[in-house]
Amino acid sequence: MERRPSSNVSVDVLTLRYNATDREVELAVYPRATEPYIGQLALPGITLLEGERLADAAQRAVHEKLGVGVRGLGPLTVFDEPSRDPRGFTLSVAMWAVADGAEPHADVSWYPLDDVPALAFDHNQMVTSTRQMLTDKLWRDLAFTRALTGPEFPVSAAVAMTRSLSGSDPDRGNLNRRLQSVPGLNVGHKRVVLGRGRPGALWVWAEDAVAQEPVA
Repeated sequence: MERRPSSNVSVDVLTLRYNATDREVELAVYPRATEPYIGQLALPGITLLEGERLADAAQRAVHEKLGVGVRGLGPLTVFDEPSRDPRGFTLSVAMWAVADGAEPHADVSWYPLDDVPALAFDHNQMVTSTRQMLTDKLWRDLAFTRALTGPEFPVSAAVAMTRSLSGSDPDRGNLNRRLQSVPGLNVGHKRVVLGRGRPGALWVWAEDAVAQEPVA
């Protein structure tokens, strides 16, 4: 099959996962295999093909560069600094994605948002500039939130995800009220935590929760 012509638009993907062991939302990066910045860590990115949809390009970037699939993705913002790519002007559309449970390529690394190393291109600026957007999506954008949390999660994970994205500990009372206001999110059975006193709440998504509108 003849390959479609490429454009001067790239798609760069902030690919996330929640690490329940370390209680951190983590970002995936990989070492570039080609110039420019060969060997340097970068977000998975790819040049948009002519007529290709952004979501399809984002999935292609994550699959080719990281070796995983996604269970949710969406747009964030556009980066159009003329000197962002030494090869010439390339406009970049930043997307978010949440990785599925597949095993990534061996050279993929995951970092908490507070510890992202030096990255190629303007990728550190992308992470810094979009972090507040990701924070605002949590508990408001149902597609993003459910992709990150999975079908159920303890309240301790809700605290950890909020802290990881925002960079500060949430007010527990405000967070609990926010969780109670999310459409399709319900308190399920209590989960007993060994070695602790009172069991923590387990939050469970209704099957149709993602189809509902984001929380205002």
